[in-house]
Amino acid sequence: MTKEERKVIIASSLGTVFEWYDFYLYGSLATVIAAQFFTVLGADGRPIFDETTRNIFALLAFAAGFLVRPFGALVFGRLGDLVGRKYTFLITIVIMGASTFIVGILPTAQSIGIAAPIILIVLRCLQGLALGGEYGGAATYVAEHAPQGRRGFYTSFIQVTATGGLFLSLIVILGTQTLTGADGFREWGWRIPFLVSIVLLGISVWIRMQMEESPAFKKMKEEGTHSKAPLTEAFGQWKNAKVAILALFGLVAGQAVVWYTGQFYALFFLGSVLKVDSYSANLLIAWGLLLGSGGFIFFGWLSDKIGRKPIILGGCLIAALTYFPLFKLMSAEANPALHAAHQNIAVVVRADPADCSFQFNPVGTARFTNSCDIAKSALARLSVQYHVEDAPAGSVAQVSINNAATLNANDPNFAQALGAAVTAAGYPAASNPSVVRLAHPFDIFREQSGVLVLVLALLVIYVTMVYGPIAAALVELFPTRIRYTSMSLPYHIGNGWFGGLLPATSFAMIAQTGDVYYGLWYPVVIALATVVIGTFFVPETKDRDIFAEDVADPARKKPDPLRARV
Repeated sequence: MTKEERKVIIASSLGTVFEWYDFYLYGSLATVIAAQFFTVLGADGRPIFDETTRNIFALLAFAAGFLVRPFGALVFGRLGDLVGRKYTFLITIVIMGASTFIVGILPTAQSIGIAAPIILIVLRCLQGLALGGEYGGAATYVAEHAPQGRRGFYTSFIQVTATGGLFLSLIVILGTQTLTGADGFREWGWRIPFLVSIVLLGISVWIRMQMEESPAFKKMKEEGTHSKAPLTEAFGQWKNAKVAILALFGLVAGQAVVWYTGQFYALFFLGSVLKVDSYSANLLIAWGLLLGSGGFIFFGWLSDKIGRKPIILGGCLIAALTYFPLFKLMSAEANPALHAAHQNIAVVVRADPADCSFQFNPVGTARFTNSCDIAKSALARLSVQYHVEDAPAGSVAQVSINNAATLNANDPNFAQALGAAVTAAGYPAASNPSVVRLAHPFDIFREQSGVLVLVLALLVIYVTMVYGPIAAALVELFPTRIRYTSMSLPYHIGNGWFGGLLPATSFAMIAQTGDVYYGLWYPVVIALATVVIGTFFVPETKDRDIFAEDVADPARKKPDPLRARV
């Protein structure tokens, strides 16, 4: 690797780490931010904003985080194919870093009223748009600098960035919490991770200013062969749109659910289902990331040898086949008392099927008020394993525990009575001594926490298998003239929508069935669908010449003076 190539990789990767760091901060601190901007109490002790307004803010914040990303891919992808890779992802990082810093200094709703959440939503939208343009630019830029036969290895450094950004955000948050204390962090300490981003932004901009434009794009620009209408060419022509659709369903969708399951859903499962405290859960995830992240580089390098498809689709297949035993092992180790209760305590919900809703609630704004919904959501929040039996039409839902205690879901004190009843039956209380707790960051050298770290590291290795080669695979599927636009959209639809909706969808599936592992069927089914579609319809691309005029025809061989120059 030459000095110039190392510089390209470092500049692209480091900037993208910082951009993912900025994006993850909001997700990690969503509860604290909501308390400061959406649910602030007035002088009379009542919320400043009514419930409808709070729900609108929550919906917009969620949409900005995940649903806006594909629009950023369109805006900045088009810009990148029109004016160049370097300047476009320089713009994206400035937008992302500045937006994040402003969140850190933004007055709360207590100070400036409704202007605070409105400004926050605008900043969040800018973050989502910028992130939508960042990844495609970084991946394209590195790939167009990489020599033939090493694109998987070179672009794998970009793939580390998302996990690196998550890891960095967790470390900064944990460090700030330690320094400020729980109360100080809730009041003002949460701003520190956002303010730190201005330093990261300065470093990133300085590095990227030293970079040269991609040689492939520069050559096209000089010859006047670059696309004049990238969006129309990429998605308005079926020959190109078809490739984008196949990339989405035959590569990215499966990669996205494996990626989110191995990192975000594992964190959700530890905290919300297994009742591990947030400090311990974040540390366990951080150690899993640290131990497993080397796989990004390894599998990127391996994909140059054996191909992109065998590794990406193999990772999807292995993940789908092993998720259930791995998450059950995680349950048995993280909270043995809760795991035993799942096996031994029979809980039944008897309800009219027409009274039961599918509780898909990604932004927390929906209200499920039927008696069946009340019973199911209460049991799901308590991490109680149950099954559902049909009752006559019009019946009020009832919960039976070990064929003894029967509770009516319409009882005004149902939630309190249910908690007491399941505890009396043998479900562990909040003070359960068997649940894993880490006393300090290095408290992993004992059986319980050690096994959990190894399981989480294995889940991260699955992530590295599907994610390490994906940038190279996407870059190679599309011609240079529309590459930035074409690869960005399927990537961000897959990761923003298929992946981003995973926790909410999985929780709704758990509540629907009463099985704490049932939510895993969501990533399993999508990963298996990707294996099938990818195997039969997505071509192998590792030997393609991405500088050729028509990469859609891999049999076409032409002299390539540009590659020799690069």
